[in-house]
Amino acid sequence: MTTKSKSHSKVTTKSSSHNLTKSDTKKTVSDIITDLIIEKLEAGCIPWRKPWNGTANAPKNLFTLKNYRGINAFILGCCSHTSPFYATFKQVVDHKGTIKKGAKSIPICFYSMKETADRITGDDVVIPILKFYRVFSLEDVEGIEIPVQEVVTREFNAIEEAQRIVDGMPFCPEIKYGEPRAYYSPSLDYINMPEAKLFHSDEEYYSTLFHEMTHSTGRNSRLNRATVTKSAYLGSGERSKEELIAEMGASFLNANAGIIDTTLDNSAAYIKSWLSVLKSKDNKGLIIQAASQAQKAVDFILNIPAHAEA
Repeated sequence: MTTKSKSHSKVTTKSSSHNLTKSDTKKTVSDIITDLIIEKLEAGCIPWRKPWNGTANAPKNLFTLKNYRGINAFILGCCSHTSPFYATFKQVVDHKGTIKKGAKSIPICFYSMKETADRITGDDVVIPILKFYRVFSLEDVEGIEIPVQEVVTREFNAIEEAQRIVDGMPFCPEIKYGEPRAYYSPSLDYINMPEAKLFHSDEEYYSTLFHEMTHSTGRNSRLNRATVTKSAYLGSGERSKEELIAEMGASFLNANAGIIDTTLDNSAAYIKSWLSVLKSKDNKGLIIQAASQAQKAVDFILNIPAHAEA
């Protein structure tokens, strides 16, 4: 009689869904997910940093209503979709819906347990096989109605000094609240923010807004910073530098507003994405350069003359 035990196995790539690409077949599941996380980081999105309330709008499957968990929650939470609902190609087709032309699917990974014989002992063992399938945002689906979601909010109390900084920024871009995500659009020159009452705290609202305000100073009509005007969206080391500038700028502004700084703590994991850039022979002075650019951005926001004392 054989005994059964759990064992770890080499992770293999198996897909169980529509839209499998040729490149997918040559990669492990880990490769696919890691590449996607790197893509998000290079685009300026920190998948694990979301200081506003995402509980009610957490990514979930439209038909099972189950929330995605673990790395899947990070990946989907960093997407630019305003709807939290996702579905597989088969689910969409089964419910008489269609996928919009050009829509991109997103990989979702999971473990499937498989019973096999141990190569050495011959005993039965159960091993986890990492697999993945792909889902589409309901925003990329036609013929299926998007459910209305209840939004969990709290009372927002403006921090006087922080609000003074926001209101006092010269040539401040328009601040919109149309989407539940934070970003600055250089081409259209506006900042989008989740509503203040969606954040876990008033401090995190202002810290996030300060980050985006720092980005906005790089536009050619303000400080004309190359990391914003030329290469901020090319996935290069310059993008990492711009994110570092924005993080530092937010930290400096937090100090000016008397806010206990959580910016760098929230981004501790993101530092790893900077390290390869910071350690490069061509970027030995990057941290100093980024700090200098951040200070210039802060001075602009606070309307401090360019030749003020250090």
